[in-house]
Amino acid sequence: MSWQAFKQAYLIRFWSPVPAVIAAGVLSAIFFGLTGGLWAVTGEFTRWGGHLAQLFGAHPENWTYFQIIGLKGTPLDRAGGMMLIGMFGGALAAALWANNVSIRLPQHKRRIAQAVIGGALAGFGARLAMGCNLAAFFTGIPQFSLHAWIFALATAVGTYLGAKLTLLPMFRVPLKLTKGGAKRNIAQDKQKASNRFRLGMVIFGLMAIWGVVTLLDSPKLGIALLFGMGFGLLIERAQICFTSAFRDMWITGRTQMAIAIVLGMAVSALATFSYIELGLTQKVMWAGPNVVIGGVLFGIGIVLAGGCETGWMYRAMEGQVHFWWVGLGTILGALGLAAMWDSVATPLATSWPKVNLLESLGPWGGLGMTFALLGLSLLAILWWEKRFFARQRQEN
Repeated sequence: MSWQAFKQAYLIRFWSPVPAVIAAGVLSAIFFGLTGGLWAVTGEFTRWGGHLAQLFGAHPENWTYFQIIGLKGTPLDRAGGMMLIGMFGGALAAALWANNVSIRLPQHKRRIAQAVIGGALAGFGARLAMGCNLAAFFTGIPQFSLHAWIFALATAVGTYLGAKLTLLPMFRVPLKLTKGGAKRNIAQDKQKASNRFRLGMVIFGLMAIWGVVTLLDSPKLGIALLFGMGFGLLIERAQICFTSAFRDMWITGRTQMAIAIVLGMAVSALATFSYIELGLTQKVMWAGPNVVIGGVLFGIGIVLAGGCETGWMYRAMEGQVHFWWVGLGTILGALGLAAMWDSVATPLATSWPKVNLLESLGPWGGLGMTFALLGLSLLAILWWEKRFFARQRQEN
């Protein structure tokens, strides 16, 4: 294959979501195997909120929540911080390769409020439930934590409610029609795309060098940066967004991304199981009311905002200003939960058990239960798709 053919097929065109999501699941498991860490983002975004609060004179490092998750150093000193930097950089490079970067402002001020409020609900709910779309679906479920299954079900309910909410007239913004502008200069467009592709290659190359150099001095930080780049490439090129997976399923009946996510979790669970059998310890969280409440809030929030953690990250790198506001809302919402953690921790979370399916059911029983639930999830998605289009045909 020539360079031009490879460039067009793999660096410019969007990737198929099914193999991309499966690849993300594999990378997530390998990252766990190499470092013992997790592919998760809202915990680190909460720390970024803590640093923001420090800039305004607050002392969040004394809060109980930050004493649990830590707030020392900077994002450059933490694997989570380096992973996020890698994800942003990888997504930006991928968007530049495809000439998919341009500043796009929200159509209406109402959209900004919607972005911040939705992001805040998502950030608050994710931290309350100790999971987000990544920390639950791509780490919690493959880590065999019962709380992740409760979160997944609660999120499904929340996204359904959020989809119904956003269809209300108050959330509909009139479209502004504009006349076609001046004739496009095709030569200039091609030159601009070529320049952006080169810039994307420069960014990708510099970050890869940074990752390798860091790897030699601090292996875990270097691995986090390099894997973050890989995750960023995947989410942007395949447009991986859990919000669209749920929202599309509820509103349009399209289930391709939802099916891809289930398959990705299955592959990740199998790979993660092998690492656990080799002696690595998985992360299991409390299975209490916090997961139900947090999951529903998270589901409503991501639909209201228009993007989940992965969705808003790559769209922000594409220049969609709406998602810069979603990111700010997410950080503020997570910080809000950290501030009120002491009042909700005992009744909603820490007094409830941490249920490890591999311990409760035995290694093979836990693995079998996980795959049985994944199979049921897949059947439920296919049933919904069939039911949705059957109703559409009846109405037409």
